Amino acid sequence: MALTYKTIKFKFFELLPLFLLFFISLNGSSVIDLKFFSINIHYILVYYWVLRQPQSLGYGFIFLSGIISDVVFGFPLGVNALSLLIIAAVAAYVRVVTVRITLINDWISFIPALLIANFVYFLSLYFSNHAVDYLYLFNNSIFTFIFYPILWGLFSLIINLMKS
Repeated sequence: MALTYKTIKFKFFELLPLFLLFFISLNGSSVIDLKFFSINIHYILVYYWVLRQPQSLGYGFIFLSGIISDVVFGFPLGVNALSLLIIAAVAAYVRVVTVRITLINDWISFIPALLIANFVYFLSLYFSNHAVDYLYLFNNSIFTFIFYPILWGLFSLIINLMKS
């Protein structure tokens, strides 16, 4: 019985990032939009888990999650999927070249991922004649970067629970 409970607990924590990814996509809450700021949890989730546990999130699941987000938000098909795949590609590159795992390294390397993904997001919306709110996109990028360490700590706690 104890072995079964332990394997169920391990499988749950192993699949938790995937559940979170699709919950965020299907719920339409990839962006936490508060009164003064907004945070793109989708980017943080994909970046962290591809960087630390790449076997937890596959690129196909990330692409599918982006397509679902496009349908839920009413964006042209592939805009969020392309942005999420760029975030995942930068995280995969950083995983290869990183020697030590620290919050500062991850946080600093999140900047180019965020910039490139938001640039592609902007270009995709711009060339598809969709309205783009520049100030909203800028504020979202800034506060997503600021809140990365908080979610980094939470996700690190989940990884520690997976190992125990």
